[in-house]
Amino acid sequence: MSRRSSRLQAKQQQPLSCQEESPQELQALEHLQTRKRRTAEEIKKKEDGKIAKKHQYEIKSCWPPTITGGISPCIIIETPHKESVTTDFSRFKKYRFRNLFINPSPLPELNWGNSKDVWLNILKKENRYAHCKHFTSLHSSLQPHMRSILLDWLLEVCEVYALHRETFYLAQDFFDRFMLTQKNINKSMLQLIGITSLFIASKLEDIVRMELIMLKALKWELCPVTIVSWLNLYLQVDALKDVPKVLLPQYSQEKFIQIAQLLDLCILDVNSLDFQYRTLAAAALCHYTSIEVVKKASGLDWDSISECVEWMVPFVSVAKSPVKLKNFKKVAAEDRHNIQTHTNYLDML
Repeated sequence: MSRRSSRLQAKQQQPLSCQEESPQELQALEHLQTRKRRTAEEIKKKEDGKIAKKHQYEIKSCWPPTITGGISPCIIIETPHKESVTTDFSRFKKYRFRNLFINPSPLPELNWGNSKDVWLNILKKENRYAHCKHFTSLHSSLQPHMRSILLDWLLEVCEVYALHRETFYLAQDFFDRFMLTQKNINKSMLQLIGITSLFIASKLEDIVRMELIMLKALKWELCPVTIVSWLNLYLQVDALKDVPKVLLPQYSQEKFIQIAQLLDLCILDVNSLDFQYRTLAAAALCHYTSIEVVKKASGLDWDSISECVEWMVPFVSVAKSPVKLKNFKKVAAEDRHNIQTHTNYLDML
C-alpha cells in the first residue's frame, strides 16, 4: 500500500475515533463555551456601567477664565442627554408658587448678611404661614362679621395699653390660623381666643391652658411676616438713599400711619384673607404712591397686585383722612407710629 493510501485510511479512521469520544468532549466544550460567554457578558456590563457613570456628569467651570494661579473650582452639572425636568406646574394650582423665588431682591447690599438670602427667607415665611377666609365654614355658629367685631375690639385694647401695631397683627394672624385648625367653636369662645392671641403676641409669661392649646395648634410657629412688617420693609426700601441704613426708619411717620390705617380697615374684612400679606401691603402702598415705587420696594409687578388694588378701592375712599400723630406716655417720639391706634372702623365698613 502506498503512503498516500495509508494517509487516506488514517484520515478516515480519525473521525471514527473522535465520534466514539464526542459525548464527553462535546459536554466539556459546551460547558467551556458557556463560561466564556458568561464572563464576556459580565465584563461588557461592567464596562457599559463605567461608561454610563463617566458620561452621566460633565465638569463645567464656574469661574471666568480670566482667573489664574492654578485655581480651577468646578461644579458638576447634568449632561444634555439627561431627561429634562418638567416645567408644567398645572397640577400644583393649590400651592402658592407665584412670585416665589422669581423676583429679584429689592433689598440693598447688607453689611451684616446676604440680602438675597434675607429676602428669600422672608418669602418662605410668607408661604409657610397660610390663612384662609373660609375658616367660618368650620364653625356653624360663627359669621364673618363676628371676626370684624373681635378684631375691632382688639384694636381698641391695643390703644388702651399702648401696644405696638406689630403686636396686633401678630394676634390677628394667630387668631386666623388657630381658627383653621379647630371645628365648631362656639361664638362665646371668640373673645377668649382673641385675647389669648393678644396675650401670646404681647409675650406675656403666664401661659394658661387656653394659650397652650393655641400654641400646640399653631405648632409654636409664632413668627410670621405680618402685613405691617411688609409695609415697614417696603417704605424702608423706598426711602433708602446712597448710604443704606436698613435697621433705622428712614420714612415719614405720617405716611406710615396713613397706609397702616388703611390696612387696619381692610384686615377687618374677611375677604382680605384671599391675599398674601405682602400683596396687601403692596396694594396699600400703591394707593398712596405709584406702581413704580411698589415694584422697586417689593419686586411685585402690576399683574401681581392689580386684583388686590381693585378690591381695596372702597376702603381707600373712606380711609383717606388727615393723619395726626398721637402722643403716648413713656413712648419715644420716634416710636409713636408703631403704637396701634383705634378709630371707628366698624362704622366705615
